[in-house]
Amino acid sequence: MPYYMKLGLLPRKRHVQFRRPDGCLYSEELFGTEGFTGPTSTMYHIHPPTQVYGWKKEYATRVEYVEREVMRMRHVRTQPLKPRGDWVSGRVVLFGNPDCEMAVCQPKEQMPYHFKNGQGDECFFIHFGSGVCHTMMGTLRFGPKDYLVIPKGVIYKVIWNARVAGPDGKPTDGGPPIESMPFGKFLLIETCNGSHIGPPPRYVSKQTSQFLEHSPYCERDLVVPEAPLTWDEKGDFEVRIKARDLVHSYIYHYHPLDVVGWDGCYYPFIFNIDDFAPITGKLHMPPPIHQTFEAHNFVICSFCPRMLDYHPQAIKVPYNHSNLDSDEVLYYVEGNFGSRKGIEVGSLTAHPQGIPHGPHPGTIEASLSATYTNELAVMCDTFRPLYPTRAALDLDDPKYPESWQGEHFPGLSSGTMHLNGACQDGAAGAAPGRVPVLEHKNVANVWAP
Repeated sequence: MPYYMKLGLLPRKRHVQFRRPDGCLYSEELFGTEGFTGPTSTMYHIHPPTQVYGWKKEYATRVEYVEREVMRMRHVRTQPLKPRGDWVSGRVVLFGNPDCEMAVCQPKEQMPYHFKNGQGDECFFIHFGSGVCHTMMGTLRFGPKDYLVIPKGVIYKVIWNARVAGPDGKPTDGGPPIESMPFGKFLLIETCNGSHIGPPPRYVSKQTSQFLEHSPYCERDLVVPEAPLTWDEKGDFEVRIKARDLVHSYIYHYHPLDVVGWDGCYYPFIFNIDDFAPITGKLHMPPPIHQTFEAHNFVICSFCPRMLDYHPQAIKVPYNHSNLDSDEVLYYVEGNFGSRKGIEVGSLTAHPQGIPHGPHPGTIEASLSATYTNELAVMCDTFRPLYPTRAALDLDDPKYPESWQGEHFPGLSSGTMHLNGACQDGAAGAAPGRVPVLEHKNVANVWAP
């Protein structure tokens, strides 16, 4: 994160003697990135963090991608997924490349161990459910629509709250039936290239690391770790570590969350998507205005409820576009996406780089009178192609690419082309406030001798 934080007990200077109540020294650990030239934090443990034993391999995490040569638009429905595993073992990777992986998870059990991702940063979007994430740097309480960002190397354990049904038998959180999702559901975007997830640099001052005034969120919107911070317990505690495309199991002789204090700029945090302040405009704004986080070769965006474009002739849905350098995946959270039809809550759509995509037939005209959208979605744009997994293919709607077929503007004749024979808006002869109508001539007549 861009700004400095501290929590718990700290000595006045770094790298000096700092003693426990029994007179022994606390164990200082510099927790750093990029060869210690990037963001770091300094932690103080009750026990030396090097005292581990009993390491063994648990299972492989290397992802196998399929249809790597196929480039087509996809619609992956995740509602049919059944609960499985825990916060870590229940993840189902759907898309990925050498830079990032995208997974969904609907756990059916709690974590009986602590976990550390030694391979990359993790950005969770909590769709349904709530709970507590106990980390070595403090406690974070999460709930629906929270982004929970846990940097590489942080040890943590998640405890879900049980979902509750109301008098009508329906979950009080508005989510799906409890039997189909006992704890909750999240989307995970994980780095695979050694980079770190943080705010877009254009939103942060180079001089002070402060969020700038044009940023759609700021420091006040971030939830940082808090007490309880320290567990002082002896025994055997399992910590599973993901590294080198494997999950390994290590045993600590003491509780792994034994930090009494820390300070620095490298720590986990929460940002709720409802605190994102959308940037709007007179005419439709491009996707970068929705950007929330960034890592090397990919970005994460938040499409939130917002006022729509206010030019009297504005088209309110996204224009057709070819993002020539990026693949785009959207995870649909709730609301009604005006440019799409047939999309479900929990769906993911994938649009590869270079293939034009845009509004579905009939959605442009239907949106012209709208002044507000209640859509909510999370998007990941990558600068290298994303590949699907077998799990994604099993959930894929093969008819999705056909959903753009059909007449987008009923009433227009076919077999005709536009000629430059009519006034353009604002040119001489154009009536103020009116949309000019172009001439139409039959294609055959145009090219006939």
